Amino acid sequence: MFDLHCHMLPGIDDGAQDLDTALEMARLAVADGIRLTACTPHIYPSLYENRADDIQAAVERFRGHLQAAGIPLEVTYGADIQLVPELVEELDRRSFPTLHGSRYFLFEPPHHVAPPHFSEVLFDVLSSGYIPIITHPERLTWLDDEHYDWFTTAARRGAWLQLTAGSVVGRFGRGPRYWAERMLDDGVVHILATDAHDTGRRPPCLAEGREAAAAWVGADEAERMVVGRPQLVVDDRPADGLPLPPGLTGRARPATAGRPASGGWLKRLFGAHG
Repeated sequence: MFDLHCHMLPGIDDGAQDLDTALEMARLAVADGIRLTACTPHIYPSLYENRADDIQAAVERFRGHLQAAGIPLEVTYGADIQLVPELVEELDRRSFPTLHGSRYFLFEPPHHVAPPHFSEVLFDVLSSGYIPIITHPERLTWLDDEHYDWFTTAARRGAWLQLTAGSVVGRFGRGPRYWAERMLDDGVVHILATDAHDTGRRPPCLAEGREAAAAWVGADEAERMVVGRPQLVVDDRPADGLPLPPGLTGRARPATAGRPASGGWLKRLFGAHG
């Protein structure tokens, strides 16, 4: 499996705070079946002023520590990039890194406030040839029925949606699990990632999310979320290099053995908000 969103680099943001923690996270990732991790620290103006050159240098140092410790995890670089007015300009200048130098990058909406120019920024980014991977929309505190269409519309226009694997199994509570299941049920999710920050509450566990997602989209599509599409990103191939998520194809979705009843996410809604 490939994990394209992980805060494993030590001492660079709110993820691993020291090398020992980072190495233990790497061991957990390998044990979970992850073979490549994209180290994606936050780029958050006035809080985490990381830049591409610094991140790549930190990844290179960490790669050496992994080799010295005998941990067979491949690592590459990227960033969890907050929405800022100069986003396209910084990507063009390569000050903000894309994932593995590709056309794809992690795009993090504000966690607690709905951004007023969300659609406009996405249009600018897509028009400039980049493919934004919107990170953990299911965990945004402002996500509700009114804003849900922002993300399904973004996916139909060419953006990708990335769920946190832990959300699908309830690690972040009933609300994020409800929204994650609803997006899976609607067939608009492109990839799963760990968004791991530590070895305890937010560990680098991806397999559990893949297995839970398979109940909604089938085993083949769940595998595409953690292998096929992440490999496509690393290879910098066009987004249509693999089948689209089932809700974006315009075709009827196949029946999935063992898939929860269609009202399953509605039960989550009442459990989360009732």
